[in-house]
Amino acid sequence: MIEQGQTLPAVTLSQLTDEGMQTLTNTELFSGKKVVLFAVPGAFTPTCSNAHLPEFITLSDKIKAKGIAAIYCVSVNDAFVMKAWGESQNAQEIDMLADGDASFTKALGLDKDTGGFGGTRSTRYAMIIDDNVVSGLFVEKEKEFTVSRAEAVLEKL
Repeated sequence: MIEQGQTLPAVTLSQLTDEGMQTLTNTELFSGKKVVLFAVPGAFTPTCSNAHLPEFITLSDKIKAKGIAAIYCVSVNDAFVMKAWGESQNAQEIDMLADGDASFTKALGLDKDTGGFGGTRSTRYAMIIDDNVVSGLFVEKEKEFTVSRAEAVLEKL
């Protein structure tokens, strides 16, 4: 598993924007700036839709006021699903990233197998990334939702 102080491996992520499909490496996304990234097991799932994403939306101004250039949400879903989920949640403040083949999630060692329920998914976590280096990592234990919450991350900034 990736650890605090390590540089993120270069992996491609997708984002569907009004300009069309964007395919960027995390190096392109995160280099030269300080960002917050949080990962959810799946778009449109209960905890993700009712708490995790909404809390980051609500606290985005306070998080960005701490010197954060952008807030990213990533999930092992396709870019079309991530865009639709972001729109359904009115998440203009959050960049919705798709890790369709779980390559980013696997490269971080933060993948989990949910079997027939959904296959390979991401563990729930949040991280602070400073110039593509992990400066804070907050990985949830199974069935918990405490350390990756927006409020918890805000306290670490």
